[in-house]
Amino acid sequence: MYSFAQRDDTKVVDEPLYGHYLLVTGIKHPGRKEIMGTVNCDGRFVMDDLLKMNELDGKKVLFLKQMTKHLVDIEYDFLPKFKNIFLIRDPKDMLPSLAVNIPKPALADTGLDLQWKLYKNLKSLGNKPIVVDSRELLMNPENILKQLCNYLNLEFTHSMLSWPAEPRKEDGIWAKYWYQSLHKSNGFQSYQAKPSFPVELKQILSECMPFYEKLSSEAIKVNRETI
Repeated sequence: MYSFAQRDDTKVVDEPLYGHYLLVTGIKHPGRKEIMGTVNCDGRFVMDDLLKMNELDGKKVLFLKQMTKHLVDIEYDFLPKFKNIFLIRDPKDMLPSLAVNIPKPALADTGLDLQWKLYKNLKSLGNKPIVVDSRELLMNPENILKQLCNYLNLEFTHSMLSWPAEPRKEDGIWAKYWYQSLHKSNGFQSYQAKPSFPVELKQILSECMPFYEKLSSEAIKVNRETI
């Protein structure tokens, strides 16, 4: 999201269905009441409003950062109208981070199973979804972003590689609970594997890995010939 927010031609919206997700699931997330009191929690209205958005503050590209798990009790008919990018992260790296704010995470909290389902559905419709593996991205951000922009018929800009180490105007109100590390970054950090994996998360890891591996096999890979 921060990378695309650096583009002069792009308007970014942070997790427009978060309020909807909290409302329909009743799940307890940090800042739940504050979030639901601030954003529109009618998911269908939110997406319809975004789809008919005529004014993009002078921009020509609309970038929506969505969480797959937020797509609950809502029709997916809007997805084929977009170019869809699936950002995935190795569960061995992702689960320990997720568990900081969601103790004892379940498969549904990761969204990986739904990501794979949506990927297959969109591909069957000829939507040609794109998969980006965070490990490949962090290994060579410029290489992967150039390929991604090519898929999106956008010109790559070097501004996508860095941003100020501070909160962004695009942030949702939930940023203070989830984006602490991100606000300290000023670009893509080098990939570093976790030194160890918590024993208590091994069961959920075994549930996540088959979906991650399927999606990873479809992901954009670093083009070694251009490095």
